[in-house]
Amino acid sequence: MSSLTKVMVSPHIHSGKSTSGIMLDVIISLLPATIAGTFIFGLRSLLIVLVCVLSSVLFEALFNYIIKKDQTISDLSAAVTGLLLALNLSVNVPLWQCVIGSLFAIVIVKCIFGGIGKNLVNPAMTARVFMVIAFSSIAVPAFPIDSVATATPLSAEIMPSLLDLFIGNRGGAIGETCTVALLIGGIYLIVRKVISFHIPVAFIGMVFIFSFFYKGFNMVDALSLTMSGGLFIGAFFMATDYTTSPSTPLGKVIFGLGAGLITCLIRYYGIYPEGVSFAILFMNILTPYISSWTRRKVFTAGGNK
Repeated sequence: MSSLTKVMVSPHIHSGKSTSGIMLDVIISLLPATIAGTFIFGLRSLLIVLVCVLSSVLFEALFNYIIKKDQTISDLSAAVTGLLLALNLSVNVPLWQCVIGSLFAIVIVKCIFGGIGKNLVNPAMTARVFMVIAFSSIAVPAFPIDSVATATPLSAEIMPSLLDLFIGNRGGAIGETCTVALLIGGIYLIVRKVISFHIPVAFIGMVFIFSFFYKGFNMVDALSLTMSGGLFIGAFFMATDYTTSPSTPLGKVIFGLGAGLITCLIRYYGIYPEGVSFAILFMNILTPYISSWTRRKVFTAGGNK
């Protein structure tokens, strides 16, 4: 046996999955929500999806061409960013704002920082927040459950029934209203081992528990608030982004709990009509620290020289 022992960081075994394969799974998982959004809000939803996806792919291709970098659009990450952005927008958003949002997501948040795997925050979520700030009267969903649930408590007169919340018979962003469609997509990703259950369960569970106590142990109100806003699309498809979430199981749980707590604090005590997006972005910033705190220590001796 050689006297030299190579010490290398993981991973040591290739999973057999490619970036394009993972992104294709994400696209497939978002199809139920896309179909539900089209059924609920009409064919203009598909037009918004088409504009966001095409403009995202185009901006990444143009950026790579301008800086003379190898094209990366075949990995489908730009298409996923465009699709996620579209599903987080209102059906009445002007198309030119979809283009601006795609430009911000791809160029400002993703490409300038080095492309996929190097962005500090989730591109689609950051672009959504940018659009809410820049075009607040348009980018916020037409019937913003999340905004109603902030400073002013939800009232029985305006809160849809649990069934309506579950099947999507309510207002909101294109892809956030149908809870069952998002659950189907999220379970698909977990079964395919594209994501783990830690972040979604911790995120959604924290919002439910906080709401249950905040609403005086009212189970119906807690379930209503849990299925409101963009919680499910954020928990399954945004917070689980590989680059901007912790890599360890404990870190993922801490990330999910933190995002859920911040979401509730913004909803119930804040003045801004958005909880989920800002919570995920804040936890994205903390991800390097969470990963460092929860990473297992590797003990070696006589490292290579």
